[in-house]
Amino acid sequence: MGIATTSKLNNLLSESLPGGLLFAGWLRNEGYSSQLLKKYRDSGWLEGLARGVMYRRNDNLSALTAVYCYNHQTGNNARVAAHSALELLGFSHYVPMGKPRLMVAFESGSVGDWVKSEKFDMTIVPFHTEIFKKTLAQSYQGNNFTLKISSPEQAFLECLLLVPDYYNYMDLYYIMEQLTSLNPENVQIALEGTSSQRVKRMFLYMAEKAGHYWFDMLDVDKLGLSSSKMKLVDNGVYISKYRITVPKELNDYE
Repeated sequence: MGIATTSKLNNLLSESLPGGLLFAGWLRNEGYSSQLLKKYRDSGWLEGLARGVMYRRNDNLSALTAVYCYNHQTGNNARVAAHSALELLGFSHYVPMGKPRLMVAFESGSVGDWVKSEKFDMTIVPFHTEIFKKTLAQSYQGNNFTLKISSPEQAFLECLLLVPDYYNYMDLYYIMEQLTSLNPENVQIALEGTSSQRVKRMFLYMAEKAGHYWFDMLDVDKLGLSSSKMKLVDNGVYISKYRITVPKELNDYE
């Protein structure tokens, strides 16, 4: 490669985050032509992960760094969510079987095949949701990057939303027991902004059962709870206050 080509490569390698991704559209905007990127791949400096997505050869890919790169380079607004956000905030140590999962809430639209790669240190689980009128989020400082993550109040609602595909109610109750320091104002905002009756009612049932101080500070009359009955599980126990059927194991747990 010529001196100019080598210089641009050195700049690219020095400026890219270890463990992160390089999106072709962003690279082209930064002055790297398709022909130049092909030279880098052919020379073994870059490897393709998916269509239009590359990474530094032999790099250990970080799922968190990849999400940051996706947002930064493509202008999207994905956030770490559900139990993954709770873990980053120190609230939960939910340990699913197998490879750790990183739950990521993406904006509507196609995400891209790069999220399916098994080369990351965690399995990226993308999901979309439209049940939240307003997203409660905050910043998380990683190594040389800042990520948007769900607030703890929002994150637990997301966990409830993803039952039974990724969680079960009993495991989530163990997490709820740890949420002693939630902000009651944020809880109120999160619940008022959630359209799912199932999520609202199970959240309230679990919070009351756990005996958290902030539960008594909620204005339940403003949450828009309907009068319909909801059977959340088979062969469960009916909770008349919230008009839901919960797992017997959860009802009996003390």
